[in-house]
Amino acid sequence: MDEPAFPFPPPSGGLAPAIRGVSRRLIRLDNVPGAPSVAGPAARAFRQVHALCAAGRAPLPPRYAREVRAAAAELAGVAGWALFDAERHAAAVPFNRAALALARRAGDRDTELLTLQNAALRSEWLGGHRSALALARAVLVAAGPLPPRAEAVFLVRAAQGAAATGPRWEAERAFARARALLAWGGGRRPEPPWAWWLTEQEIDGQQGGAYQAAGEWRLAIPLLRRAAGGGHAGYRGIFAVRLLDCLLSAGAWREAEEVAAELIPAVARGASSARTRRLLAAALGRGDRLPGMPPGLRDLLRRPAG
Repeated sequence: MDEPAFPFPPPSGGLAPAIRGVSRRLIRLDNVPGAPSVAGPAARAFRQVHALCAAGRAPLPPRYAREVRAAAAELAGVAGWALFDAERHAAAVPFNRAALALARRAGDRDTELLTLQNAALRSEWLGGHRSALALARAVLVAAGPLPPRAEAVFLVRAAQGAAATGPRWEAERAFARARALLAWGGGRRPEPPWAWWLTEQEIDGQQGGAYQAAGEWRLAIPLLRRAAGGGHAGYRGIFAVRLLDCLLSAGAWREAEEVAAELIPAVARGASSARTRRLLAAALGRGDRLPGMPPGLRDLLRRPAG
């Protein structure tokens, strides 16, 4: 992968567009099946921007300061996300903090919201469900009217936190509200570009994952089946792994074999994130201990998955 570079003086379009161009390139690469992680290049790119500005080589006149800070906040957020998806959680923290601080200094509410959503997701992934729920609730209460899709994102985060810590009805209500907002849309204000990934399929996967964690495999399977239908590249392979785990737990051997036959080679080819690979290893380990499994399926689960 070619290293991003920021020549100085910046190109005729200015430094902020150059930074945003690198962020766009990193995001595209992050969604290419089988591509290596962009975590390292993204981290180095942000450090280069930070050093460039800190050294005074990129003066920030007042009318350009906001644009450069907002672009740098986005790049820091890309680095934080990529490090999180690569399971480099401690390394992700300073980039997320930088993204939040820069976004607030620039008055960039969209990037601030994205960074807060990523913080809630990270807490949730690492088992801090109460922290994730508190953060999602704080945004929903304190942020004022949000665009429908952005509000739906934080409702999904709140639903996941409630599913792990509170009564199920609270999680069900939050998921239902998120679906309604996604279907309704609305015109309160333009939707933030970062929320493009929230779809019905994504909510299916999130809700299916909540049911899976609760051991409600029969409820989880149809949701995860729909969520996994879009392929196994990148972090979305997590839904396919959760589906496989539920099918194995429910003793649905035939469908489990179909999913495993597609998923395991895809992971072996590198078409997955580090988080997906970790979940798959855990699912295969649990599945291998289940009684009554057909020998062919057991052999398939024991094949190396990368």
